[in-house]
Amino acid sequence: MRKLLPLIGTPSGSHPGGRSAMTCRFRCGDACFHEVPNTSSNEYVGDVIAGALSRRSMMRAAAVVTVGAAGAGAVGLGQAQPAGAAPASAPATAADAAAVARRKHKGARGLRFAPVAPNTTDAVTVPDGYGQNVVIRWGEPILRGAPAFDPEKQTAKAQAGQFGYNCDFLALLPLPGERGRQLLVANHEYTDEILMFRGYDAANPTREQAEIAWAAHGLSAVVVEGDRKTGKLTVVSRHQLNRRVTVTTEFRLTGPVAGSKLVRTSADPTGTKVFGTLNNCSGGVTPWGTTLHGEENFNQYFGNASRDTDKRYGVGTGATERKWERFDKRFDVAQEPNEVHRFGYVVEFDPYDPESTPRKHTALGRFKHEAATVRLTQDGRPVVYSGDDERFDYFYKFVGSKRMRHGSSRAVREHNLSLLDEGTLYVAKLTGDSPALEIDGTGKLPKDGEFDGSGQWIPLATATAKGAVSHVDGMTAEEVFVFTRLAGDKVGATKMDRPEDIEPNPVTGKVYVALTNNTNRGVGSNAKADEANPRHANKHGHVLELTERWNRPESTKFAWSLFLVAGDPDDPATYFAGFPKDGVSPISCPDNVAFDPYGNLWMSTDGAQLGSHDGLFGVATRGERRGELKQFLTVPKGAETCGPIIQDRRVLVSVQHPGEIDGASVEKPASTWPDGPGKYVRPAVVAVWRADGSDIGV
Repeated sequence: MRKLLPLIGTPSGSHPGGRSAMTCRFRCGDACFHEVPNTSSNEYVGDVIAGALSRRSMMRAAAVVTVGAAGAGAVGLGQAQPAGAAPASAPATAADAAAVARRKHKGARGLRFAPVAPNTTDAVTVPDGYGQNVVIRWGEPILRGAPAFDPEKQTAKAQAGQFGYNCDFLALLPLPGERGRQLLVANHEYTDEILMFRGYDAANPTREQAEIAWAAHGLSAVVVEGDRKTGKLTVVSRHQLNRRVTVTTEFRLTGPVAGSKLVRTSADPTGTKVFGTLNNCSGGVTPWGTTLHGEENFNQYFGNASRDTDKRYGVGTGATERKWERFDKRFDVAQEPNEVHRFGYVVEFDPYDPESTPRKHTALGRFKHEAATVRLTQDGRPVVYSGDDERFDYFYKFVGSKRMRHGSSRAVREHNLSLLDEGTLYVAKLTGDSPALEIDGTGKLPKDGEFDGSGQWIPLATATAKGAVSHVDGMTAEEVFVFTRLAGDKVGATKMDRPEDIEPNPVTGKVYVALTNNTNRGVGSNAKADEANPRHANKHGHVLELTERWNRPESTKFAWSLFLVAGDPDDPATYFAGFPKDGVSPISCPDNVAFDPYGNLWMSTDGAQLGSHDGLFGVATRGERRGELKQFLTVPKGAETCGPIIQDRRVLVSVQHPGEIDGASVEKPASTWPDGPGKYVRPAVVAVWRADGSDIGV
């Protein structure tokens, strides 16, 4: 059995999952310690996935190993193994042993690297034969006039011209006419003032500290230049396209909610102009050259709430962690009840126009958007997938009604910037193929051996140029788009285990949904373990694979299957698309996803529960190696892996919140990354490449 590393830093005050209590405190406002916002009686995904893990798993195992090993593979979801049976990974013949050896030393195209072993090293660890560099750190100047970073003399004005804090989603866009250069766009999800300011007093933050934090949130656009001999990237500071978007940047509210009485405030009686964007997690790149950014845990920035709608979104009734409401009344729901309704949307940003006003697209609904990824229909209409990152909440898609236009004229770009304002918003409902009574919580397979199920996209509301129409009884269209979670409750959407990143595979068209974890499974009155999650506390998460009917993204029906059940491969309650588990890396808490040029799925993790640091993993999605998963890198102490980009010859990741471990501070750092002892710990973007200049994993 694989020996796992001891658990790191899990004192009694730590939160569920591998995150430290400090991370939960600043990133999501202690969401795991609060009551689950969704108290509706809808089906839980664990109940409907009950028809999973069998027929396909047995067929796949039989094709890869022997009939005997296939039986052991079926056991791999928690079924007791017969006494005297060989381990699931044991090859039955010399030929099988040779096949196992080939798997370990080669890999699917794009994944041919020696996997990084789980570790607790305070560094970014990459495979043998690969190099790396820090592309850009928190505080590095990117705008003209911005000073060099001095952590002891921070100002809001300086931070507004410097790279923001806690980078998450990354996009690397072409830059025509500038050879060797690309345009890097990054989210800055949240700030951790304890690690930003020496002697920070959480009970009494200063206005200057609050304004620095406002400037450290948001987005950055910065031109980077590649080294011709390696994959190294360096920043082109003060380039004309470099830009910062912060909590004080002006945004346009567009779509069906723009101008609604639900979003009007004393500062904006028109309900069309919003200042800032908050807690941008993952995102996406549009086919028309813009970037999308999901506002996720926006609720934690607003205090003194009292309405049921606020409770459904997790907005607190008392003071906030950062105390911003002391310095700007818009963060006080009691004083400005509608300001909170202006956050929780998908932001669209045009990185090629530094004078453009970013937009918040209300037609995509309001919830904790983890991401927003786009696929076009055959006739050129956008389809956007997005998950609501909350325990027992839902995932959605938006099908646009306007077609994308090609070209670079101002008229074409303006048309394409309106594509996400008209169309229909849907929420997912999944149905399993086996009776719930056949699922007893032990992982025993259902009688029909089914591994898949079906689903439907339930329409919530449709936005048009002439107005919007609700498809939910008892709710107006405006209410659906502002209180989207409640609309999902009313139509019986399927409760999920924290839907995070959702992305269509550009090679196959299949859609992958990362479900990070849900430690509330089986606790109290919550749903118990099921076939897809045969553990009473789903602390490791899983990945769903969806196939739209006829492989058309606008379809209202889909098939689904369980692609991966995360955890230690030696745990019988794990599953890797049927691939023999002796040839995969352990993985826990999948979060952001991306694809390489070969259609392999790459996943970054958040809060891994296997005693090792978070990392980046690649897994084959098709062919005989489907399910073969390898760890590509690990990140430093306390850090999370975010925003992966996989190009032919370069991999980029955001190293978010390094050193964010309970008890850490500027005075007592828990990490020395990236600049060594005596320096502030700084979130940063890292590039990785093959030392010989060849393609990644080939």
